Amino acid sequence: MNFRLASGETACILDANRPTVFVYDTEIGEMVRDALSRATHKPALVVAVGPGEPLPRNGFEVIRFDELVAESASPPNVSRTVWDETTRLFTSGTTGMPKGVPLNSMIEIFSAHDVIMHFPLTAEDKTLNMTPWFHRGGLYCAGPNPTFYLGASLVAQRSFDADVTLDYVEEYGLTFLIGAPTNLAMLARAQEKKPRDLSTLDGIVTMGAPLEREAALHYQKVLNPRIFNGYGSTEGFWNTFLRPTDLPEMAGTAGRACIDDDVAVVRLFDDRLADAHETVAKDGTEIGEVIVRSPKGANAYFDAPEQEKRKFRNGWLHIGDLATWDDKEFVTIVGRKDDMLLSGGENVHPVQIEEALGEHPSVTDSLVVGVPDDKWGQVVVAYVVTTAPVPSADDLDDFCRRHPMLSQFKRPRAYRFVESLPVSATGKKLHYKATDTARREFESGAFVVPSARAPHTLSS
Repeated sequence: MNFRLASGETACILDANRPTVFVYDTEIGEMVRDALSRATHKPALVVAVGPGEPLPRNGFEVIRFDELVAESASPPNVSRTVWDETTRLFTSGTTGMPKGVPLNSMIEIFSAHDVIMHFPLTAEDKTLNMTPWFHRGGLYCAGPNPTFYLGASLVAQRSFDADVTLDYVEEYGLTFLIGAPTNLAMLARAQEKKPRDLSTLDGIVTMGAPLEREAALHYQKVLNPRIFNGYGSTEGFWNTFLRPTDLPEMAGTAGRACIDDDVAVVRLFDDRLADAHETVAKDGTEIGEVIVRSPKGANAYFDAPEQEKRKFRNGWLHIGDLATWDDKEFVTIVGRKDDMLLSGGENVHPVQIEEALGEHPSVTDSLVVGVPDDKWGQVVVAYVVTTAPVPSADDLDDFCRRHPMLSQFKRPRAYRFVESLPVSATGKKLHYKATDTARREFESGAFVVPSARAPHTLSS
């Protein structure tokens, strides 16, 4: 479970999954206390890890982790098969409450083999996965599951620190780093400020969010020329892979289908999910939804039948991401179905605008959403994280007006300069959270409208 969840979210997961044993870190004891008080289901046993004081008994037994260790024990008699559930993860919740994703032993094995093939990963490798281990990418992308399955080594961090990570590369001779694009951005800044010897690295793998073209080329220069990008989801692991040999030509894409996977970009219908043969043109222009079929993918949610119907159909997982693909089947993510904006009857995909803003030399990251507008339905606004020299709203507006790949109706009409963006634990930008915040902040005047555009011409 994600330890960063609020107590109410944790309580919902406890009630939905009804665990017999619940293990928690005493560092988040107050949140756990509140979650257990909110939850209808009470685990029989609550296990405290860490030096803090354990929670008081309140309808459940409480012990410390050390008390679980027995001097001797007999293995239990089990009658399980490789098709029985071994792991239940939860989606990162970019569209709402986390959903349980059950995984069995065969999925575990196929996921490990996928990583071993694509890196490739060997028993001699030393890895550090910079993302949380409560998500699919943290556990499976050269995290503990495939690494220990193969007999390789890994270094763990309690929480990500860019400088410590780079120091560990030197100290331990790490061969692979794995993380979200946000991790790589922080690594690049730290490496430029204080260069380390990264010569032992065989590559850096990103996942969890699209890797923008300019960022990929920058990381190749500053960190390591062998940059990989895996694209996927909690449900399917990664299903496309962008290899170092695909760069720089295909930088900005999510790569092509993984070895064991089928991937298609299918048409969008208002009243149903598309069948696998109803694909969009392979022209890099027509936008559709990514669907995947993989032996390392789940085929259901736990106790969420309505959401399951919207995602799984005829053996295919409908991820919800919007994309194009070209004649070589390289997939380029342009947004999500539920992130898509509608302005003046035109579909606007936030990732495309974020890509454009990312090419400005002083913009380190951005998040684009829509706010209500009486005339156009929605107008585009942008949260931007900047570095020196800090641009003004006028500077960014002029940059977007001149950008050759940005239609004028997609140009942000106002900007909010912030220090960070709302992201999930895997680095995915949480557009749904920013959308509600943007509405309130726009109404209160927190956004900066370019001076060349008076308020009455905001949509021009």
